[in-house]
Amino acid sequence: KPDNDLEDGIFTALEATGLNLSGTKLVVLSACNTGLGNISAGEGIYGLRRALVIAGSESQVISLWNVNDEATKYLMVSYYQALQDNQGRSEALRRIQLQMLGTPEYNHPIYWASFIPSGNWRSMGEE
Repeated sequence: KPDNDLEDGIFTALEATGLNLSGTKLVVLSACNTGLGNISAGEGIYGLRRALVIAGSESQVISLWNVNDEATKYLMVSYYQALQDNQGRSEALRRIQLQMLGTPEYNHPIYWASFIPSGNWRSMGEE
């Protein structure tokens, strides 16, 4: 339970827009449904991804549906290792997803296809 009685423990797009993420190269939201949002007439889809962009994040990894904890752990650990090897942010995710597709345990798209990249996808070492 959050320490502050005014907090509900849910991170909202409105709260995200209030963050100063200027200079933040990558934000990864590895929870369920982090890429979903509400449609606003004349504005398009407004959700956490857009809020993170407004707050200054250069790139984001978000999920489009419920994710399996163990598969997500495997994907994220592998993704961060690929980033440390100076792979591009998008290319690293693509390679890990293809790797999972080739494994018997995680070959179904439900385990790896939920995560999508958005934003600047060069290697973080190229900037």
